[in-house]
Amino acid sequence: MSAELIDGKAVAAEIDARAAEAAAGLAKSLGRVPCLAVVLVGDDPASDVYVRNKGLRTEAAGMRSIEIRKPAETSEAEVLEIVAGLNADDGVDGILVQMPLPDHIDANRVIGAIHPDKDVDGLTEASAGRLVLGKPGLRPCTPSGCVLLAERAMGDVTGKSVVVIGRSILVGKPTALLFLEKNATVTIAHSRTKDLPALVRTADIVVPAVGRPEMVKGDWIKPGACVLDVGINRIPAPERGEGKTRLVGDAAFDEIVKHAGWITPVPGGIGPMTIAMLLRNTVIAAALRHSVKLPDGF
Repeated sequence: MSAELIDGKAVAAEIDARAAEAAAGLAKSLGRVPCLAVVLVGDDPASDVYVRNKGLRTEAAGMRSIEIRKPAETSEAEVLEIVAGLNADDGVDGILVQMPLPDHIDANRVIGAIHPDKDVDGLTEASAGRLVLGKPGLRPCTPSGCVLLAERAMGDVTGKSVVVIGRSILVGKPTALLFLEKNATVTIAHSRTKDLPALVRTADIVVPAVGRPEMVKGDWIKPGACVLDVGINRIPAPERGEGKTRLVGDAAFDEIVKHAGWITPVPGGIGPMTIAMLLRNTVIAAALRHSVKLPDGF
């Protein structure tokens, strides 16, 4: 068996196009296009690339992008002041503070300062509460992308057995809750789970989200299962030359592709979906804040 690759780039492009169409419609009602503000503190190279890509795709979708970049020594108080200013700015529809923040800044306090109506990353307590209670709200981007790709690959996931490996508030827990909303049967596994390989072999859908390169092996996967690899890890690649590196996921792709029915590549799988769902959330946030109806099925 050779797994079918789930093309996250192609699906993300579709979502970007729909966001652009909806944004253009909103502009007629609001007198302006939706706006996403991203705050970056410090000089983390990966974060810099990610923020730049967010800006490019936001503008490509016909929306306004604001980037606020501050040096690593910026105080927590100043970051909170920036967030407060964006909360008060009626021209800003979505706020995202790029993680990780420098060690001297309390990330939970900063996230908690974002107004829930502008929480396009779906990470505030209010957003998390709405998710747990099954109420409408802005959902976390990476988990939402995982669920959408699973549905694109497998169709209805009702009754499917899902094992999420990882229990972070960023990915693991919200991914489990979103699959539960879709009537799947969900297990959250973690570092203390007993006989993890045996548990994973029971799953129709596996979501590795632990940040450990190629941890999930081929013989862990039930034949025909769907593997949604959230991990993105840079490892040495001496075969490419001295000092070279390459990106791999949390799943051992070359092994798993022989067993799975579907698998997301790294890169090109979940990653592009995260920004696509962010653009979608920005449009939804703008519409909700101004009581404008979006097209059916958006």
